[in-house]
Amino acid sequence: MRWLLVLFLLLPGAAHANDWAALEEPGAMAIMRHALAPGTGDPAAFEIGDCSTQRNLDDRGRAQARAIGAAFRERGIAFDRVLTSQWCRCRDTADLLDLGEVSDAPALNSFFQDRSTRAKQTEEARALIAEASGPMMLVTHQVNISALTGQFTRSGEVLVIRLDGDDVEILGSILIEP
Repeated sequence: MRWLLVLFLLLPGAAHANDWAALEEPGAMAIMRHALAPGTGDPAAFEIGDCSTQRNLDDRGRAQARAIGAAFRERGIAFDRVLTSQWCRCRDTADLLDLGEVSDAPALNSFFQDRSTRAKQTEEARALIAEASGPMMLVTHQVNISALTGQFTRSGEVLVIRLDGDDVEILGSILIEP
């Protein structure tokens, strides 16, 4: 039984589940994987400006995004900036969070189907975080979060992070199920 506890504590983010206090740490930022959107990747005919060609949030995903935003507002947590990938599932998540004006950040766009942009986009995302003058919410994709933090995230999961030199430190994790 003791080994189960040890295994649980070794899992990425397990010791920090719903760690709201992590957002109070100096330099803390939130980076979120978009809410539930059934499937994997996008169709071959995918176009950024056309949501009908993309994998999108379902009803549970929209409810999850609203619930996450409500949980932040109930705790009085605000962000100076809300940045999002240009993919519809991320944009819709960011809008439904209702945590402030949402701006596109191409550095947060998925590179799932074209890994050649991984290093460049990860550095651009790191620069966005480094240049922030206050708390920021970033809404993006699992591949982007993994490249930046080394941690896999579930749909709708928020990692609380901060830059520590060139490294990204994970301070906690928040997950609100739909």
